Amino acid sequence: VRQAEAALLRDANDNPAAYAVLKQALVEHPDTADLLYDSAMVAEKLDMIEEAESALRRVVELKPEDAQALNALGYTLVDRTPRAEEGFALIEKALKLSPDDPFILDSMGWALFKLGRYDDAVVYLGRAYAGRPDAEIAAHLGEVLWVKGERERAKEIWAAQLKDAPDHPVLLETMRRLSR
Repeated sequence: VRQAEAALLRDANDNPAAYAVLKQALVEHPDTADLLYDSAMVAEKLDMIEEAESALRRVVELKPEDAQALNALGYTLVDRTPRAEEGFALIEKALKLSPDDPFILDSMGWALFKLGRYDDAVVYLGRAYAGRPDAEIAAHLGEVLWVKGERERAKEIWAAQLKDAPDHPVLLETMRRLSR
C-alpha cells in the first residue's frame, strides 16, 4: 500500500512526499528490498545521493544477483559521483546477469562515456537505443555522438525522440546544454 501511495506521489511530481512515505514504510518493514530500491530512486531525484547509495548498497547486500539494483547503484556512482570506475564495475556485473537489458546497456554506454571511451560508448548506447528507443537513452547516445563530432546524427536522434517525449527533462536539458 505504501509503495502504491509513493508511486502516485511520484507520478504527481511530489518526490519529497513520496520519499517520506517510503521512509515510513522502511521503519515498519526494514530490509525490504523493493522499498529500499524505491526509496533510493526517489532520493536520487531529490539529490540525496548518499541516501540513494546507502539504500542501493543494502539492496545489493540483500540480493547480490539483482541486476537492476547493481545497475542502479553503478549508474548513480557513474552519473552523480566522481567514482565512475567503481560504478563501471557494478554495471559490468549487472550486464553479465542481464546482457540484453536496454537500460543496463545504456548505463554501460554512459559509464564508458564518462571514462572517455567514446567509441565503445556508442556501441553500447546504440544497442540500448535499438532495443528500446527511449528519450533518456537518446539523450545519452546523442551526447556521445555530439562530443565525437557527429552532431547531425545526434540532432536526428534527439528530434526523433522529441516527437514521443516532448517534455522529457533529461532529453531537453541535454539538448539545451549542448546546442548553445
